[in-house]
Amino acid sequence: MSNAYGSTQGQAGVPAPTDAGLSPTAATGSSHDDPDAHHAGPAEAEAPESAPGATTVWQKLRAFHERNFGLFLVFLAEVFASLMTMTTRLLETGFETKFHALQIIFVRMLATAILGSLYMWVKKVPDFPLGDRKVRGLLCLRGAAGFMGLSCSYYSLSYLNISDSTVISFLVPTVTAFICFIALREPFTINEASAGFIAFIGVLFIARPTFLFPADDVIEPTAAASALWLASETPKDGGSGFVPPVVATPEERSLAVLLGVLGTFGAAAAYSTIRVIGKRAHSLVSVNYFAVLATVGSCLIILVHPDLEFKLPENGMQWFLLVAIGVAGFLLQFLLTEGLQREKAGRATNLIYTQLVFALILERIVWGTTPSGWSLIGAALIIGAALWVMLQKNPVAHSTAEAAKQQPGNREVDEESSLLGRSAALGEENGAAHTRR
Repeated sequence: MSNAYGSTQGQAGVPAPTDAGLSPTAATGSSHDDPDAHHAGPAEAEAPESAPGATTVWQKLRAFHERNFGLFLVFLAEVFASLMTMTTRLLETGFETKFHALQIIFVRMLATAILGSLYMWVKKVPDFPLGDRKVRGLLCLRGAAGFMGLSCSYYSLSYLNISDSTVISFLVPTVTAFICFIALREPFTINEASAGFIAFIGVLFIARPTFLFPADDVIEPTAAASALWLASETPKDGGSGFVPPVVATPEERSLAVLLGVLGTFGAAAAYSTIRVIGKRAHSLVSVNYFAVLATVGSCLIILVHPDLEFKLPENGMQWFLLVAIGVAGFLLQFLLTEGLQREKAGRATNLIYTQLVFALILERIVWGTTPSGWSLIGAALIIGAALWVMLQKNPVAHSTAEAAKQQPGNREVDEESSLLGRSAALGEENGAAHTRR
């Protein structure tokens, strides 16, 4: 959730794209369609006649690297996003000393704010640290909305499996499109509305409220008792992971899902604000507002709330996890930005669904659990709805892409909106007329 709500999902706009935003391939002028069509350099002219085969293989490998290196970086970003979610849940539930979601947010966002500020200072990012005066109010709104979304998402992990939490985060593009339709009068088609309805049905399968789904202990054993796999999340052997499974009551689970959905609205509000800001603020400046406001906000709430307090880690593992969540949060921002500056948003968007695969693997290894059948049905509905919207033809996005090709020097990547798929393309028309450079 990406979450990471400073990324995409996140959530940073770090180094400048190669040659004003062109991919490494475009910058070097190499051709992937015909790797043999090139100008021979001095080294190649002096190569022995037996070398052409090896040279061709090397060229193909280099072309493959250039075509897919950005995709690989986005893939690594999704790995860190999943590891960060796992680390958060371990700190909230896996030890005798349990950390509140707000303290975890404080640690993660403090690290992101420090590392991000250092990076922008070294790279001399325009308008660092406060951004353009004209959009500072919008940047504050973006940070506050992101903080609200992240708080709800992290708190829901106390009672919700990471796979279910990850699937709920896939609602963000649909919710963003709806908010932009209400607030910005952007198009919201019948297909998008239908997909949103299907996705929220999927949320019901994940939440399983008791008035729709009977509790496990209410179901009488029958000859078809094997059907209980639909409601069971713990293996028959009681779990074989490193950490005991977290047992949540139906009420706690429903509350966690509700908070997860509220978190998607917070993230969607942040993305919609980014849409209005457009190119008037560097994306890393936007992420830094999010990180600073989340750090200050979480600290103040913990200090003021009578039932909350900062807790020190009780062992080396907790120290390691706290440090890891801060580093992973920044690497998520960095790798996602680097990858999206080299890769088409369409291919990169498809990789967000790999988070579910990582979540399922980590859940099985760490907690020894697998999602229930109901959760898998809900996941299929949510992902299917998202893919349906993604595959719809979008003439506006096509015209935007053509315009970008005609003006490569003005191409600027905003990783926070690039992962929103179709709705992001529609919103690019609302950005400022000038670039960040």
